[in-house]
Amino acid sequence: MMSVASPRKSITEKVFERVGGVSYLSSYLKNNNGHNHHHHHHREVECDDDYYDDEGTIELVQIGAERTKNVLILMSDTGGGHRASAEAIKDAFRLEFGGEYRVFVKDVWKEYTGWPLNDMERSYKFMVKHVQLWKVAFHSTSPRWIHSVYLAAIAAYYAKEVEAGLMEYKPDIIISVHPLMQHIPLWVLKWQGLQKKVIFVTVITDLNTCHPTWFHPGVNRCYCPSQEVAKRALVDGLEESQIRVFGLPIRPSFARAVISKDQLREELEMDPELPAVLLMGGGEGMGPVKETARALGESLFDKELGKPIGQLIVICGRNKNLVATLESDEWNIPVKIRGFETQMEKWMGSCDCIITKAGPGTIAEALIRGLPIILNDYIPGQEKGNVPYVVDNAAGVFTRSPKETARIVAEWFSTKPDELKIMSENAHKLAQPEAVFDIVKDIHDLTCQRGPLANIPYILTSSFTSII
Repeated sequence: MMSVASPRKSITEKVFERVGGVSYLSSYLKNNNGHNHHHHHHREVECDDDYYDDEGTIELVQIGAERTKNVLILMSDTGGGHRASAEAIKDAFRLEFGGEYRVFVKDVWKEYTGWPLNDMERSYKFMVKHVQLWKVAFHSTSPRWIHSVYLAAIAAYYAKEVEAGLMEYKPDIIISVHPLMQHIPLWVLKWQGLQKKVIFVTVITDLNTCHPTWFHPGVNRCYCPSQEVAKRALVDGLEESQIRVFGLPIRPSFARAVISKDQLREELEMDPELPAVLLMGGGEGMGPVKETARALGESLFDKELGKPIGQLIVICGRNKNLVATLESDEWNIPVKIRGFETQMEKWMGSCDCIITKAGPGTIAEALIRGLPIILNDYIPGQEKGNVPYVVDNAAGVFTRSPKETARIVAEWFSTKPDELKIMSENAHKLAQPEAVFDIVKDIHDLTCQRGPLANIPYILTSSFTSII
């Protein structure tokens, strides 16, 4: 390494103010006094101390030198799927590359900006509960001229805040797993002249129908979960060279689980012989879970034989009232009522079919486990296309009726076991368990192709040169 004395105040001040405001300057001064972390909005983030020595000089990393690379994953808790995909990617980076990458999963909008960006989670939950509102919002913002103008206006208003949010993590790679996190960050990178330094990729988390804001021609890669989404990407202006179809990123614990169904049933204290159906209420325990559970309680009990033909697992999510209600019921079949679960791979691995709304993450996980799927609802817009994705590939069926659902499961467990077996085989064929590993490996390849210039510290990139 070689050291270059940095100007004592004027340019340094301007650099930090240009990149991220006063907090950057204060953190710089703290670092030079022996502190290892800086604070921004009362949060601690690891600093790139590699570039400074104890005397406040900038150390130029030798061209081509290896260093830990920062990965910033942009997400929002508008539905559980975005965070789940982000955490899956983070886990896959750790498993594949160890300490080579430092991964941050952040909702930069919520942490740095104002309304409406910092209120997306609450707004989304409200509109999904009043489903026609969401339907109108989804389709009315689909035309490019509408969402482009809207996002450009927000970008101009919150440019400095977004810039500070992105630059705090000094990312070498930015991964967006949310449709509203392409345009604004890419504009910020362009304004900062960082497009050649920072790799920007989009990981789409909708299986079929998806909002056009997912697609931006300025990305290095757009990872599509299906051929249907890849076709939409081409129509919306992306090049074939930008598109990869690997599947939806699912937690590595799903992709590489090795425990057998018998072992899982023993661990989870389930009946070892009876076929099992898994009824999902989602993270919030929404949908006709109570009615469906009670209908299954009746249909899976053979009155003539006086014994059950199946067992039921109900995942109620955070809906504690639903847990209490179902636990107070009297059941003639083996039933397990669970709240919010963090080990869904075990419950799916122990069951023979699943009932769920058409969330893309749950569908992808069920396919990996080879579970035939009964879809009982969907959110208009992004989830609507997931229904034909499952049904047309003969991996499941769709019905909103709890009684019809219960009848289908009872037939699968008694008179139509062959139909259940065929659907299970079709589910396995659709599954893409290695998708998350394929995605991180491809991102790693992109990083390697960037060459030595990508290792230049942030302080010596656009913000510094534009001031000079």
